[in-house]
Amino acid sequence: MIKSVEHWATWAEIHRQPEIWSAWGKVLDVDGLRGWIGSLGHDEVWFCGAGTSAYIGDIIAAGVPGMRAVPSTDIVATPKAFLNGVKPLVVSFGRSGNSTESIGTLDALDALAPGAARLHITCNKDGALATRGSHGPLKVIVLPDATHDAGFAMTSSFSTMLLTALALFDAPCDVPARMDALAGQMAALLPKLRGMPCPERAVYVGSGPLSFAAREAALKVMELSAGQIPALWDSTLGFRHGPKSFVTADTAVTVFTSPDAPTRDYDADLVAELRAQFPSARVTSVGPGGDIDIPMPFGPTWAAPLCVALAQVTGVEWAGALGLNVDDPFSGQGTLSRVVSGVKLYPVAS
Repeated sequence: MIKSVEHWATWAEIHRQPEIWSAWGKVLDVDGLRGWIGSLGHDEVWFCGAGTSAYIGDIIAAGVPGMRAVPSTDIVATPKAFLNGVKPLVVSFGRSGNSTESIGTLDALDALAPGAARLHITCNKDGALATRGSHGPLKVIVLPDATHDAGFAMTSSFSTMLLTALALFDAPCDVPARMDALAGQMAALLPKLRGMPCPERAVYVGSGPLSFAAREAALKVMELSAGQIPALWDSTLGFRHGPKSFVTADTAVTVFTSPDAPTRDYDADLVAELRAQFPSARVTSVGPGGDIDIPMPFGPTWAAPLCVALAQVTGVEWAGALGLNVDDPFSGQGTLSRVVSGVKLYPVAS
């Protein structure tokens, strides 16, 4: 018997996001943390993580001037290519804070840049990102316990870590009011995302920060379907350069559309082109005035969690339709786990 989606922890975690955002915006010490960041004298800001946590950095770096996304997987693999005399503020994201690459990044910093300032944003008060010390300046932000998703797929952890970083590194704003506004949008949006038919494959595209929101959306569908629904992501203009060959008659193509000109015009042109070339495919525009209308009064970077929510909701529904364990799609396979572990870390020579 197929379980109703409402019974899965992942479903509850998706629908808990508005409440989490609204409450968190009222207690996050934005002024104190911004003051600390401003006192550091760093040369660059790096956003680090692996998988979804890395995509948070990609979204921010594409939408906030002067920021840099440096995946922890890259730092661990080639530490001296990055830690070579620069003076960064290293912002590390991690739901558990215990993944092999999170720990490997801390090891690399200890060996090659022990004085580098660190800001850890994590959902687990007991993880390495929350508990491990540093020789240089360090702040730790532990998000509410509710963001430490029990399900395999990162949902509320992704969105709340992203919004927390934007509150600290984007242009100053009234954070409690903004989080309340986004929470209201999300609460109204979630019921509208239900009921999309399960496709053979899926595509997500967007421009700027929404191209990396598309990357996270594609990952959510692949994770939740245990790879049974192949999913591709790309930028709006990049998609024509080969990746469009992925589209078939039973492909669900989602275009995250920007509120900004001329970006929105390129997005609209791609939607029209795909509908003309693939009349049997399901092409959905998501954004201001789109098939799924998402106003973006704070810009596309802040709207990224709203766009990704479509993949969170449909990913759960499609996984359920496939008869999978939504909270652990790879149960019994031994191939993927909620927290990446077992990766051998090699010594970093100082």
